[in-house]
Amino acid sequence: MCKQLFKGLFILSLLFLTVSHVNAQRLKDTTIQKLVSDTTKKKKSPASRAALMSAILPGLGQVYNKKYWKVPLVYGVIAIPVSTFKYNREWYQKTRFAFSAKLDTIQANDALIVRELQPLSTESLKLYRNQFRKNMDFSILGILVAWGLNVVDATVDGHLKNFDINSGLTMSIKPKISSPQTPLGLAISISPNYKKPLPRVNIN
Repeated sequence: MCKQLFKGLFILSLLFLTVSHVNAQRLKDTTIQKLVSDTTKKKKSPASRAALMSAILPGLGQVYNKKYWKVPLVYGVIAIPVSTFKYNREWYQKTRFAFSAKLDTIQANDALIVRELQPLSTESLKLYRNQFRKNMDFSILGILVAWGLNVVDATVDGHLKNFDINSGLTMSIKPKISSPQTPLGLAISISPNYKKPLPRVNIN
């Protein structure tokens, strides 16, 4: 009877130790995974947020960076290629219609040609049509460039948002003798200029 009791207690102890070990291992794995996920998750910097906002809507990143005065400049720069695109698209449609109307045999279509294009020949209309089409492509490229500059500007301001420009920083330029081959040079040093004395630290 005692042997069976000891045997049962021994088996229960083994089961208890096994379960405890498994639970401890699971807890350890869960903790490691949580630490890894926490370290891999990076908080978005102001620069990335400003870039994303400006990519979605021009000027929004500048508002996020509190550079409100740049918003009219952003839209002013983007408005230039947008207006040229609208102008070239309008005249592209007019010259394309005039070119097709000159080629067909329907006399009623000739009367619909705008007055500026009526004296032109089909060859001239073709050249103007192609030129306006090319100008439309350049205008689209200009819009993309202006949009990209808006994103770059917001990104740079976002980086500078966390850059501490302390008035205590000073820069000095001094002449320096480095070697016989280059006897004279300039040494630039940047050092903090504290107005208040630094606290003393006693090291025992």
